[in-house]
Amino acid sequence: MCSATVASNMNFPAPLAVLGFVGACGGLFLAVASAVILWFVRKPGFARKSLVVLGAGAAIYFALLLSFSVGSHETALARGQEKYFCEIDCHLAYSIVDAKASNGRYMITLRTRFDETTTSPSRPQDATLTPSPREVLMVDGSGREYAPIATAGTPLLTPLRPAESYTTKLEFIVPQSATHLRLLVATVPAWPDRVVIGDENSWLHKKTYLAL
Repeated sequence: MCSATVASNMNFPAPLAVLGFVGACGGLFLAVASAVILWFVRKPGFARKSLVVLGAGAAIYFALLLSFSVGSHETALARGQEKYFCEIDCHLAYSIVDAKASNGRYMITLRTRFDETTTSPSRPQDATLTPSPREVLMVDGSGREYAPIATAGTPLLTPLRPAESYTTKLEFIVPQSATHLRLLVATVPAWPDRVVIGDENSWLHKKTYLAL
């Protein structure tokens, strides 16, 4: 696991976030199933109590979700600083190692690294890890986003072993009037991310960017 001072896509411990999401889904299923069964066996009072418990649990979960989202801060990491991605374990780190600009055309060299210090001693050192699908966008000061027009080097979904790294070059075309540019590297948003406590893809959560 990463230390609390490491910049990542989470502001809540990833293992607890995953356990909380799984527990919430399990609790939802059990509460609804119990309410339905109790209703059919003619015990409406107990059925209503199951729904009350369901409502209370949902309220607590979404209160935590919104609290960590509202309490998050937009961050721009300096050149060379790494943004870790925590998917239970925080193994993969991304950083900008080079950035060139010419007439609104930007060539960014992005490094992907498997931090070997985050693995368990019992994990086989030759076992590979495939990154989750990532999206990389250039974002300006007004919030406009620009997707890369071309990529070169090692694809971002290439598996790595502990201590391995590779670079990917991404080319962007951005209006010359755009200011305060920074790079967003994020997991491609999916439905579960929206309701995982502390995930930067969750509702209202601020992002961690890489400064150019």
